[in-house]
Amino acid sequence: MTDVRSLDGQPVSLELTGAPRIVYRSIRGVMRAAAKLWFRLEVVGQDRLPTTGGYVLAPGGHRSILDTPLVSLAGPRVLRYMGAETYFKIPVLGSFLRAMGGFPVERSSTDRAALRLAEWILRNGEPLAVFPESTRQEGPIIVEPLKEGAAFLACRAEVPIVPVGIGGAERAMPKGARLVRPRKVVLVIGEPIQVPVRPEGSRVKRSEIRRLTEQLAADLQKLFDEAQVRAGA
Repeated sequence: MTDVRSLDGQPVSLELTGAPRIVYRSIRGVMRAAAKLWFRLEVVGQDRLPTTGGYVLAPGGHRSILDTPLVSLAGPRVLRYMGAETYFKIPVLGSFLRAMGGFPVERSSTDRAALRLAEWILRNGEPLAVFPESTRQEGPIIVEPLKEGAAFLACRAEVPIVPVGIGGAERAMPKGARLVRPRKVVLVIGEPIQVPVRPEGSRVKRSEIRRLTEQLAADLQKLFDEAQVRAGA
């Protein structure tokens, strides 16, 4: 299987082999055990996650810095994430982030380079996490309008969007908090949203991206509400 060069010149491998695989399995095992013990993590609808091929995992209810590591435990497959390239230049941290499925994005360059890399990863069968609310928010309502990146990438790569609601993480560690509290966290995974198949060589329609983003927002609100209730929030 071929690799692609990321924006910092390092290869983005689609498979974890050797030492990175051992590191990934070890850290993931520790994270899962800690999440079960400290947050009583519950994942609802895990069977809705595609077992093969690429897909965009779109978490809603992004209220805590804990969301990214907790969402990585939604299923058994390795999730890819975009991260600032400066972090990947730090020797130990960079190796850790790559081992955990991350890849660097150069913020000073145009977004197109990052989007091309994300699309390449999806087309080559890897799931990619994209938070449509972009940054952490507050309150019980999914912040709209959502960013259209999740729908755009899914349409470009012709892969499904899988919405997931996060409940309880804000109580465990809200914005500005320094301590992590032992609060129940629930992830509720929704039905995959299928994107239309377009003729080869045709462009993605802006109207289709808007339609999918609106559908995603509605689905995320329902999943977020359910996750909050299940978490007792």
